[in-house]
Amino acid sequence: MRNDRHACPDTQRRKALGLLGAGAIALAPWSRGLAAPQGWPQRPISYIVPFPPGGLTDVAARQVGQALATGEGWNVVVENKPGGSANIGASLVARADADGYSWLAITMTHAANATLFAGKAGYDLKKDLVPLAGLASSAMMVVVNAKSPIRSLAELTAAAKAKSLSAGSSGNGTPPHLTLALYQKLTGTSLLHVPYKGGAPSLTDLIGGQLDVIFSNYPESLPHVKSGTLRALAVSTQERSPDLPDVPTVAEAGLPDLIVENFTGVLGPAGMPDDLVLRIGGAIEKQVSQPAMQQALHRLGFIPRPRGPVAFKQYLDSEVDRWGKIIQEAKIQVG
Repeated sequence: MRNDRHACPDTQRRKALGLLGAGAIALAPWSRGLAAPQGWPQRPISYIVPFPPGGLTDVAARQVGQALATGEGWNVVVENKPGGSANIGASLVARADADGYSWLAITMTHAANATLFAGKAGYDLKKDLVPLAGLASSAMMVVVNAKSPIRSLAELTAAAKAKSLSAGSSGNGTPPHLTLALYQKLTGTSLLHVPYKGGAPSLTDLIGGQLDVIFSNYPESLPHVKSGTLRALAVSTQERSPDLPDVPTVAEAGLPDLIVENFTGVLGPAGMPDDLVLRIGGAIEKQVSQPAMQQALHRLGFIPRPRGPVAFKQYLDSEVDRWGKIIQEAKIQVG
């Protein structure tokens, strides 16, 4: 891997194209050949973030845009198109020309939406969009009120089996809700799910004592854990957080199958030339792998997960399948 990482771009591209040609993890049926437009890019690239400005996905996208401007000389313009459970922005990119000038920022939400909004999202994630690159992920964190008698994940499970507990989330079908559903499946518990319109109001009620637990987005609950108003029971990643080194992982807490990462990555419209897909994906992967970029992502609460188009397609497909099964088993519905 060390030699590949330092290989010239043309060498890396030929190796990646060889994988595609061998059918190891083909991008087809999205691709339409290997010829990228001459002189690309010749105009600004529209990077659609289907969430409001200022959120983590938006901030990560802007970090990537700045890195590509500096490292590649590309003019990447981030545009926020929120609404429709992140489907509005996704459908815009799905209908865009497949010329490499329209990108979509996605998260675990889109992997879940493939099942939650099947046939009514305005696009098909697997057919209408092509993976370009994976960027990073953030943990989910199991948090309770600092005054709660529950001090570990095992104690939470025991309490949930002994009495009725309430669990807040940022809404039906959101990553916190899906993580809760997975936890209930793994432990055989049944908590009262209380959906909110966003993570902040749910955390406010947890601090106020109106809820028992939240399987929260890590960056949202981290300040409250650091301030001492919330207690963290576990993080859902494979490694402990450097910000909270005393908080165990879910595997260390006895639930290794509860590993959940709310990822973010980049997609483009289906039909993009293979060579352009690999060029864009390779450039993004290269920039996300830079030490300065990785440090910036860590400061935001992300774990850098740079992946090229082939690896990110494989990962995204697995996430769509994983959450599709959980959504169906838990009978989760939206709208």
